Amino acid sequence: MRPRQYPNLAQRLRVSCTDAERRLWYRLRGRRLGGFKFRRQTPIKGYVVDFACLSARLIVELDGGQHADAIAADARRSAVLAQSGLRVLRFWNDEVLKDTEGVLREILRQLVAPPSPAPGGATSPAGGRGD
Repeated sequence: MRPRQYPNLAQRLRVSCTDAERRLWYRLRGRRLGGFKFRRQTPIKGYVVDFACLSARLIVELDGGQHADAIAADARRSAVLAQSGLRVLRFWNDEVLKDTEGVLREILRQLVAPPSPAPGGATSPAGGRGD
């Protein structure tokens, strides 16, 4: 039997998600958070974002250890998304695993809050990393 092939990056990422992504998706899917609809591993503006609530124009990104070396690239990515009118909220994977409820509270707060422009397009507690 041949291994299943996934034709695009978004499909591959959905299959090979991290524990943090799996945990957060379980809590976001099916309109479980405040009735808001989320998509996961969705292509937007040339990037595949972790989670997107298009009606609220909110992107939620989870960053693992590899992102510590990619802060400039993440900032460029957030800027491109912000230019499209999207807000980007970032959390460390470790934060999702250790304080899932706190992360969910912050996401819900951002969903119901009116959008406010932030420098660089990142909207997140403590300077864009959710910590």
